[in-house]
Amino acid sequence: MINSPVEEMLQSLIFFEKSPNTPIYIQIAQQMINAIQRGYLPEGAALPGTRKFGELFSINRNTAVAVYEELASQGWVDIVANKGTFVLKPERKTAALRGVSQGLEHLTAYPLTAGFSFQSSFNLASTDESSTCTYVINDGQADLRLHPTHSFSRWYSASMKRSRLVSKWNQPQEQSYAVFSKELRNYLNATRGFHIQPNNIVSTRSTEMSLYIVSQLLIEKDAVVLVGDLSSYKSNMIFQQAGANIIPIPVDAQGIDVDFIEKNFTKNRIRCVYVCAHRQYPTTVSLSAERRLKLLQLAKAYGFAIIEDDFDYDFQFDGSAMLPMASSDGEGVVIYLGRLGQSFFPSFQIGFVVAPENIIKEAKNYLQLLDRQGDLIQKQMLQELISEGEIHRLIKKNITVYKQRRDCLCAALDMHFKEVATWQVPVGGLAVWLQFSPTISLIKLAEKAKEKDLFLPKTILYQNREVCAIRLGFGHLNEDEIEAVITILKESYREVSSYTSA
Repeated sequence: MINSPVEEMLQSLIFFEKSPNTPIYIQIAQQMINAIQRGYLPEGAALPGTRKFGELFSINRNTAVAVYEELASQGWVDIVANKGTFVLKPERKTAALRGVSQGLEHLTAYPLTAGFSFQSSFNLASTDESSTCTYVINDGQADLRLHPTHSFSRWYSASMKRSRLVSKWNQPQEQSYAVFSKELRNYLNATRGFHIQPNNIVSTRSTEMSLYIVSQLLIEKDAVVLVGDLSSYKSNMIFQQAGANIIPIPVDAQGIDVDFIEKNFTKNRIRCVYVCAHRQYPTTVSLSAERRLKLLQLAKAYGFAIIEDDFDYDFQFDGSAMLPMASSDGEGVVIYLGRLGQSFFPSFQIGFVVAPENIIKEAKNYLQLLDRQGDLIQKQMLQELISEGEIHRLIKKNITVYKQRRDCLCAALDMHFKEVATWQVPVGGLAVWLQFSPTISLIKLAEKAKEKDLFLPKTILYQNREVCAIRLGFGHLNEDEIEAVITILKESYREVSSYTSA
């Protein structure tokens, strides 16, 4: 029997596969909606009966019934008893797009380029790289395998079942976050030496979002922002996008050179100085107490803001974590950025900003535009984990593991790289600053390592006339993996150095 034109059309347009994520009837219904929107199935077209439809696509009749019911529920077809199923006019649907005259092969394709002009941004070009290598080095990320999956599931589920959660959703943001802000205030006062109130804090999705909001408040076009001559590429991207004139300043064993600022800049010329609270990124050196004090005094005298990024506070191995400059800021010159829940899965972490009340008020205005509702379930869960001491317990537990990994890495480096590289045993953080001497081509090193199943992304390689170093993250690697990585790195180094010598 010859199929009708509509049946032939359907067979040429619809393709589906068994998927655990999307039921077959949904896949088929979506493609039929697409065909109706583009005009391939015109208004009033009679669709095959469910039995015939099932035969066309070798699916169960119940699945065919589900397809038509899905289309009818969305208003794309009209099911008339004893008569059949008919396509409705697309213009009656707010989501409808009138089909244009084009071949059927375009139905399942999406345009590669926009049909209008727009402003692209070089500053925001992604630095992400992918690899299928067994081993990957990053810039110092935590190990997700250490996170108690079942506990997270239980905590999140418990938060969702709280009867007061729905009422919070219907409240203004300020009211719904009040208890969380108080718990976060208490936690920061206890751990960072602050003396803040809830109106000195705003929470965000991430430290990157925090910095973006702060940059919008502080930076106008060509405003001078000082950063270390080796600095965080992510923060630099945000500053550049805000229009900043980024000027690098020297960094030595005591952190950024504050004397350089005093000698080379004048009052009201600098808009802000970006520093890391504990360990300068990427070199891991700490800003000395003397320079911290002088930077605070200089900020007051010169009228600039200090953005203090405490991106790895949770990972302190030896001694006590140094209190941030913000804890001793009596002049309101420091904006402190932090992250809560670094021992959790990334989706359970939040960023936050601590600053004078008028800055926080303006930051919340920006947050209203970017993320008005936020994640109330996440905040409900974190609030309870803070009050129950669970965050502190997880940090202590993970630090023991990360310290062992640090010691394993440094022992492996001492065995394989003692003669050709230098490094400091970090008192905190999840990365080592590995400097090679004599210098080699780090790009060639990465290429050789990749051949041996080890991936070194470009974002951890630092090479210029003065520097030849890798920010070697170890937190995500267990001890066996560390041994394998350093062995491959040594073999790759030997090949590159012999090639250079030749």
